[in-house]
Amino acid sequence: MASEPAPISEAARQALEQERADLRTERAKVAATLQDSDAQVGDHADAADELQRADDLQHLDDRIAQITTRLTQADLAGPPPTDEVGVGSTVTVRFSDGSTDTVQIGEGAAVLDRTLVTADSPLGRALLGHRAGDTVDFQAPEGPRSAVVVSLGG
Repeated sequence: MASEPAPISEAARQALEQERADLRTERAKVAATLQDSDAQVGDHADAADELQRADDLQHLDDRIAQITTRLTQADLAGPPPTDEVGVGSTVTVRFSDGSTDTVQIGEGAAVLDRTLVTADSPLGRALLGHRAGDTVDFQAPEGPRSAVVVSLGG
């Protein structure tokens, strides 16, 4: 993650909030199994299972903390830019073959959304910092391509 807080799109925010809610639900289930096992005295297999659940709980806590930090950073960063492409921007591009597509620039592929383009992908890197009307060149799997930034924000 960048040293400065980066904005995120509303769709990315909703996805992170949903993931955090799901993780909290899963955490409650795992924590309940740990509490239930406190009353039981068992063998080494039970102890190993208890350690595994405690490890699972720690991984859940770590991910919940990461998501909470990212959402806080996004709040500090404010809304995505509307005058130039940045993380969180929604961008409409026209490719050299005449096709157009509207994509969101995200920081990672955590959201399985076909409109999400990660900031570290070839197209994402090419678009960052550009404005409507700019032409960008990038390396696609099928070879070099270019695209024009048609608009930002919609």
